[in-house]
Amino acid sequence: MRDGSRTGLLDVPGATLHYKIRGDGPALLVLPGGDGDADATDALAAGLTGRYAVISYDRRGQVRSPLQEADAAVDVATHGDDAARVLAAVAGGPALVFGVSLGALIGLDLICRHPHQVRRLVAHEPPATELLPEPDRQQAVHAQEEIERLYREEGLAAATRRLPALGGVDVTDREPDVAVPRPRPERIANLAFFLTHDAPAVRLHRLAWPGLRAAAGRIVPAAGVTSTGFPRQCARALAEELGRPLAEFPGGHSGFVLRPAAFAARLHDVLDQATGPAQDPAVADPAGPRPRSDERQAPRPVARP
Repeated sequence: MRDGSRTGLLDVPGATLHYKIRGDGPALLVLPGGDGDADATDALAAGLTGRYAVISYDRRGQVRSPLQEADAAVDVATHGDDAARVLAAVAGGPALVFGVSLGALIGLDLICRHPHQVRRLVAHEPPATELLPEPDRQQAVHAQEEIERLYREEGLAAATRRLPALGGVDVTDREPDVAVPRPRPERIANLAFFLTHDAPAVRLHRLAWPGLRAAAGRIVPAAGVTSTGFPRQCARALAEELGRPLAEFPGGHSGFVLRPAAFAARLHDVLDQATGPAQDPAVADPAGPRPRSDERQAPRPVARP
């Protein structure tokens, strides 16, 4: 391609995934949320390709990654398996991973169930409502359900008008040369799939605590400095649960799109810390997670065949 990226197709059980690789160096898998496909990370990747081979892909069900059966069930664990398959096919070993929103949930699932494929995970504002205290949790779940209802009953436009508020996204909080992306036909189709399949999957997903605690030394919970939505609360709660510091990034929930230059610079700083023993998935972080005096019973992960 003209921008130097390499694309390909990967057959996986139930789907064919379109993937994209930009730059050279250590593998860095970028997992966007919402309707974001492999191209949604282009602006961020521009600031990363000098040091990393940036990998992204269209999640199953998106336009360029069609399902073999249109009504097949999709959940976060399925996406986690897909991420592992992409890394196995193109990364050449354990990779750095950055995920935002749904992508952060996928990254957390990936590091739990495929730990040897992840050197370090930066999990930016995962919308894991189980982390929230009441009544915040119920309010967040209700907001998620309301967007799904709006889509079913009033259509895509009504639902997407509410989505920015859910994540606390302010489209005016952006770098001067960044324009708000205009909807493309592919994006509209991807949004429809997200609201039909991925949004309910996010709401129903539960974190696998034993795996998270085992990998805590390689997880960097992160949040936007100007975020106001519940996912920021989730990120802070995740940091507390794992005994890890919260990494602050420029912008809000979608800072990687609206402030890509500053976001990439911050991501460089965070990933530069992925050196020494913690970068090897087989070696525990010597610092380890800080113990909690009020350790609670962790939710049991859903059993999968």
